[in-house]
Amino acid sequence: MTQEDLKIFKEECRKLASLEPLMSLVRNDLAQVNEIILERLQSPVVLIPEIAGYLIKSGGKRLRPVLTLACAQLFKYQGKKAVSLAASVEFIHTATLLHDDVVDDSILRRGQASANQLWGNQASVLVGDFLFSLAFELMVEQESLPALKVLSKVSATIAQGEVLQLLHINDLAMTAEKYLEIVYAKTATLFAAAAHIGAIIGQGSIEDEQNLKEFGHNLGMAFQLIDDILDYTADEKTLGKAVGDDFREGKITLPVIYSYQVSDHNEKEFWQRVMVELTQEEGDFDHAYTLLQKHQAFEKTISLASEYIQKAEQSLFSFSVSPIREALRETCAFVMQRKN
Repeated sequence: MTQEDLKIFKEECRKLASLEPLMSLVRNDLAQVNEIILERLQSPVVLIPEIAGYLIKSGGKRLRPVLTLACAQLFKYQGKKAVSLAASVEFIHTATLLHDDVVDDSILRRGQASANQLWGNQASVLVGDFLFSLAFELMVEQESLPALKVLSKVSATIAQGEVLQLLHINDLAMTAEKYLEIVYAKTATLFAAAAHIGAIIGQGSIEDEQNLKEFGHNLGMAFQLIDDILDYTADEKTLGKAVGDDFREGKITLPVIYSYQVSDHNEKEFWQRVMVELTQEEGDFDHAYTLLQKHQAFEKTISLASEYIQKAEQSLFSFSVSPIREALRETCAFVMQRKN
């Protein structure tokens, strides 16, 4: 993609960037998803609903369960399985957030103190495990073996992604290809599964299932790459977490990989000190930002994200024009232009 192509593509995204059309089409079903979540969180062990509810109610977009609901609507599905499986998707997502924050020793989540900061690592991990159990209970209840296969596989893939990321913490030698493998496992695979099961319960064809799986996969890849950029460029209040968290934790993301690959000796020494040795001083974050700009790391990451988004859009063109299809297309633009 040339710089001019990228400019045109980003301009088109700006014209369409809103999540509201999609949310309005699934609003009633999403309300039922939230009811199921609150009902299933009830437990005589008070700490479980306290921790899980704290995170679930903290303002997330529910984008993954929304994808399940929306993709089922592509086939005019009107049953209850979509709602229950969407809730299962959200439980899996929330469980991974709890585990993520423990591994990363995060301080903030969506603009407020993370669960592990408030209740400790042990409680966060165990409640995350409880949420995974709830997700599988809901899956089994729907008696859809194909959907169960998809979501059980994705749970294993996410766990593998967490371990793979752990092996490459503070690893400046990590390649872009290896990093994208981690992004697929940790983020894109759940997006793909969320969309895929919409086609399964909507009784779409094998081709429909594959197209929606690819749609979710590419949307999820772009979502994470934009997230990597926002950690360096966003306003902290808008982003909902501490800007620079990835930097302070020595987390090697795609912009850093791109910049490090073309850095000179002094710049490589800087990245070694701040990202591997974690010896950080005042002004280091600003200097990192300057280097990322100097080597066009943000532009390169945006360009790759836009390629994923274009692939996501292409996967939707096999479906007839409808309000839900166009809302899903608009969601692609939203992902590229989001601020949080």
